[in-house]
Amino acid sequence: MAAILSMEEEGVRRWVVNISKWDPLPHDFSSSLSLLPSHQHSSITRFIKMEDRKRALVSRMLQYALVYDVMKIPFPQIIIKRTLEGKPYLEYDEFGCKFPNFNFNVSHHGDYVAIASEPLCLVGLDIVSFDIPKGETIAEFIRCFSSYFSNLEWDNILNAGTPDDVLIEFYRYWSLKEAYAKAVGSGVTKELNKVEFSHTSWTDISAKVDGKVMTEWRFWLFELGERHRASIARGHPRSAVMSYKSTLKKVEFSEDEYLLGLNLPSVDFDNISVEQLVSILQKALDFKDSHTGQVLM
Repeated sequence: MAAILSMEEEGVRRWVVNISKWDPLPHDFSSSLSLLPSHQHSSITRFIKMEDRKRALVSRMLQYALVYDVMKIPFPQIIIKRTLEGKPYLEYDEFGCKFPNFNFNVSHHGDYVAIASEPLCLVGLDIVSFDIPKGETIAEFIRCFSSYFSNLEWDNILNAGTPDDVLIEFYRYWSLKEAYAKAVGSGVTKELNKVEFSHTSWTDISAKVDGKVMTEWRFWLFELGERHRASIARGHPRSAVMSYKSTLKKVEFSEDEYLLGLNLPSVDFDNISVEQLVSILQKALDFKDSHTGQVLM
């Protein structure tokens, strides 16, 4: 059992990049972009603002770098697609099943871009930055989202303390809801009003869906940096929406199998630099086929 657990733990990754520390020259940005498959370029260059381009580029670099680092798939054969709802997934039939259900999720907001992966359970990730649109008060901003919260959640938000405390409490709940929706692959808003979160000082987090306790799920809230938080949702593959469920290798598990995945240790985020991502991707591009000895380009 210990050996199996160790192997499964290899599939639990949490990487985060602080893009505020990366100010690339045009040549450096183009060089990093060139490391990705050409069909990914337009989804990055379509953005006008450089900050948006940086987030899109780093998000995709994280996906390819993590898949290579965990799965050791030759880079040209890494195929990442998206469901109709926009959830990314990996196609890897011909490489066998190192993990029962390797899947990942990405998020970005403010200064941070991150990725989380799981070997068996669904994973959802959401980052929030505690800011509001210019010209709006905190009360005006959060009022627009009241329908997505239960009465209990909304009371906790409004009674959190100062206006800034209210904003932080709002974003904590919001990020957990988004992490859950992203884990099941439903899209950001469709499931938010169905799930209600409870917690003890934001360390012992539980949830209900339509009033039923979600015993097959785990949730965590992480502090990334000043005024930034990240939420992780880990849950049963049978909860996935049909379009995402069809991409999974295995949906049903015995109770022992599933509890093994559900209770894998939670890991902290590893801070990764863009330079480290570039190094991983360059290594991936130089990956040599062990049978032919030829560089796969």
